Amino acid sequence: MSLTSNSRRWFTRLVCLGACWLPALGSAADYPTRPITIVVGYSPGGANDVLARIVAEKLAVSLGQSVVVENRPGVGAIVGASYVAKAKPDGYTLLMGASGPMVFNHVLYAKLPYAPQDFAPITLVGTFPLVMLTQANNPAKTMAEMVSYAKQNPDKVNYSAPSASFQLIAELFNGKTGSKFQHIPYKGSNDAITAVMTQDVTMTLIDTGPALTALQGGRVKAMAVTSGERLKDLPQVPTMTELGVDINVTFWSGLLAPAGTPAPIVKKIQEEVAKVLEMPDVKKRISGLAITPTSSTPEQLEKMINSEINIWRQVATEKNIKAN
Repeated sequence: MSLTSNSRRWFTRLVCLGACWLPALGSAADYPTRPITIVVGYSPGGANDVLARIVAEKLAVSLGQSVVVENRPGVGAIVGASYVAKAKPDGYTLLMGASGPMVFNHVLYAKLPYAPQDFAPITLVGTFPLVMLTQANNPAKTMAEMVSYAKQNPDKVNYSAPSASFQLIAELFNGKTGSKFQHIPYKGSNDAITAVMTQDVTMTLIDTGPALTALQGGRVKAMAVTSGERLKDLPQVPTMTELGVDINVTFWSGLLAPAGTPAPIVKKIQEEVAKVLEMPDVKKRISGLAITPTSSTPEQLEKMINSEINIWRQVATEKNIKAN
């Protein structure tokens, strides 16, 4: 079959167009060829930030490119999540997401600038409970005593929360105990803990990493943990269920990419992170923060996100909890 001059021109254009689209299909063979950025939606120092830096350090070695952690805190981690959702889906901008922006924000906020389908889940990285902290010189020796005071003095008690997810658990605590601690928002876990130290707030329910660091300073004390069992790092601190409060909550952190990121690249990152989480020194560092290193497939993470959104939406509706 022979082609006319005009036909040849169209054929050439189609071939060129196809060639232009080939890179978009996403080959992981030469990925990455330039630095990767992991965005954290919180201030430095929190569990998400620490995990991101541990993973970034090791990925830089295994992938042969710099992996930079960029903090974009604000509005319950919405700022960071929105930034990644709108980023080019090429594997060079990732999000160290968490229960907050990926689950609780969808439950608590009427409108968000991003949706679950705007992301391509990659893998879980770690799971952790929350620790209730109050000032070391708080007269209350137990959580029960603190709750009793709160009920008698509702206008004198409050709590700090770095995002809507922490707020939801604190409001759930209010509902379960009948107390009325008032919500005071902060940008990050360290800021929320500092507010306790300076007595700007009565207490906080915060992630284990910064909580353990703060406890070493002696300016705060732990009243309870939200896990089903006591933490090995805080064996003297009871669980909320032990104290008669029906709260058993574990948060998570995980890597996500913008939706549309090529599957081969997602798979490569997932496999490399899984290797990182098996390294003895990484396990030791993460476990030292009272965080359990945990990997998953993209499919498992996506299923977990969707399931948790449904579960917590029901809780928020029943308790009439909304983000302030």
